[in-house]
Amino acid sequence: MTAVSAVRAPLATRGNALHAGAWWLWALGLATAASRTTNPLLLALVVAVAGYVVAARRTDAPWARAFGFYLALGAFVVVLRVVFAIALGSPIGGTTLLVTLPEVPLPDWAAGVRIGGRVMAEGVVFAALDGLRLAALLICLGAANALADPARLLKSLPGALYEIGVAVVVAMTFAPQLVSDVLRMREARRLRGRRDRGARSFLQVARPVLEGALERSVALAAAMDARGYGRTAAVPPGVRRATSALTLGGLVGVCAGSYGLLAAEGALYGLPLLLAGVAAATGGLLLGGRRVARTRYRPDRWGARAWLVAGSGALVAGVMAYAAGADAAALNPPAVPLSVPHFPPLAALGVLAGLLPALVAPRPVRGAVGR
Repeated sequence: MTAVSAVRAPLATRGNALHAGAWWLWALGLATAASRTTNPLLLALVVAVAGYVVAARRTDAPWARAFGFYLALGAFVVVLRVVFAIALGSPIGGTTLLVTLPEVPLPDWAAGVRIGGRVMAEGVVFAALDGLRLAALLICLGAANALADPARLLKSLPGALYEIGVAVVVAMTFAPQLVSDVLRMREARRLRGRRDRGARSFLQVARPVLEGALERSVALAAAMDARGYGRTAAVPPGVRRATSALTLGGLVGVCAGSYGLLAAEGALYGLPLLLAGVAAATGGLLLGGRRVARTRYRPDRWGARAWLVAGSGALVAGVMAYAAGADAAALNPPAVPLSVPHFPPLAALGVLAGLLPALVAPRPVRGAVGR
């Protein structure tokens, strides 16, 4: 076997399917990189990387079809942010006047708030860049939803998080299934020669779609009850209290450590707090798993390809964090004065490392629904 054939991604099967957690770690790495910059060139590159990997490695499962709607949601966020900046003003001043809108007079207690008035180009650009960053975050999370099988991700959760995981998975799969039902109903109307666009058509489609969602919810509740969902094993009170203390304290430590790493002032204490919080939360999860009496059938394995996919996301986040400290002006170009953003090569190379899953992740079999 040659080195090229050993690295080349095989066809995806049940035995070699990539761990769902690896996709989420990869997407979170891209989202972290997007949160560190407002450079539109880098944000567009992050979105392009996420879209290419999704196009190369998504399956035909219902949840994989929702990525386009995340793209539409991101565009809507950018437009809405710009509209708010135009209508309600922007905290960023400027000297380039675009238009003067009729201003609504407000009482004295609403000082600092305005509706209408002068619209500056700098404020609009600042709002567009800020909205583009949020849109890139949403698209990265949409990429994880399109690539990771929610059922397989639930199977890999610790026992203490099983009940919360079920609720999250049900919430995550509801929207893609709803979108799939809408597309199916529109296709049926089109085949029958009826209109499939417009407000009237949408109202006629909405009723059977919502009825189908309700029927699925009732069937899911019955299936969960039949399988003993929610039944717990008896554990001593001391173990329950220790589990709650470790889990709560660990989550507080993780939040404080993450904030310290993201803030420039807390870089010294951020990493120790994060590590201590992760250790405490892990201990709490291990103790909490004793109260959940369940087994795993054919658990997913975390192999070398999962390490490569998750590591590529960590590499993207790490390179972007380093570039933000080395050249902050290039990653966050000022809106005042207006200027053309620079293209930082180091940060761009770091983002391009996120393309690695398109090469090493198992190739999906088209026409096979995810299991």
